[in-house]
Amino acid sequence: MTLTRLPARRPEATAPVAGRPDRWSKLDLKVSPYVYVAPFFVVFAVVGLFPLLYTAYVSLFDWRLGDDTAKFLGAGNYTELLADPQFWNALLNTVSIFLLSSVPQVIVAVAVAALLNTNLRLRTGFRMGVLVPYVASLVAVGIIFGNLFGVNYGLVNSVLDMVGIGRIDWQANRLASHIAIATMVNWRWTGYNALIVLAAMQAIPPEMNEAAMIDGAGPWRRFTSITLPMLRPTIIFVVITSTIGGLQIFTEPKLFSAMPGSDTGGSTGQFQTVTLYLYQSAFDNQRLGYASAIAWVLFLVIVIAAVGNYFITRRLAR
Repeated sequence: MTLTRLPARRPEATAPVAGRPDRWSKLDLKVSPYVYVAPFFVVFAVVGLFPLLYTAYVSLFDWRLGDDTAKFLGAGNYTELLADPQFWNALLNTVSIFLLSSVPQVIVAVAVAALLNTNLRLRTGFRMGVLVPYVASLVAVGIIFGNLFGVNYGLVNSVLDMVGIGRIDWQANRLASHIAIATMVNWRWTGYNALIVLAAMQAIPPEMNEAAMIDGAGPWRRFTSITLPMLRPTIIFVVITSTIGGLQIFTEPKLFSAMPGSDTGGSTGQFQTVTLYLYQSAFDNQRLGYASAIAWVLFLVIVIAAVGNYFITRRLAR
């Protein structure tokens, strides 16, 4: 009697059972992105949006430091501000210093970035060197430039005296004080902006320059026809950030003042900026409502200037 071995039974393939979708997984996919970005918006709402809105609220009152009662004025602070000659003087000074600093700053930053993008020896050292003014203490910078532009023993006046121009009272003269403060700003921020432009230059595909070289384009032609148009977004960014920082300038004129503890920006306010006038109104005159109105008008001026610079730069960079 022979036994026949039956073939082993293969396990039957079990068809996947379609279950309910995991609700927690779907909820995680929908909610997680918002949770990840929520800390930024929470911090912005606490330290950015709330102070901005509260400043607008305070600007509607005659709110004085140390006084718990505030009289509602509505647009009274703004009406007084628009008729205040000291505010318009501060605004004119701010715009003047901004133009004397931001325009040369952007041009020199692009030139320095183009130089650092070449095959220089010790390129890393030069790139680190242009950032040194930015990381230096601003108080030390103010003291140094205050001595450089000193009337009697300043290095700048000594050089001018040697060439026959004569000494200049940099703090008493309106235009001279603007030039001195703008020089301080340019010295501190040009290297920082140059590194931003340099990063954008290095992101340009080298094939474009190589093709232009094959076609016979020289260095200047390649720079104006390839590099500058490709740098348009970065130049717009630098211009807008320099506009915002230039119209908010405070520390440089504050440290440049010959009178320690004074917030007037010179004996006649010849280099008083809007932020200096805001500080004076808030803490010297103790008028918080009026200072809040100054802050909001400055905010609107910065927005208008930034938008205008965006369109002008965009048109010129085409």
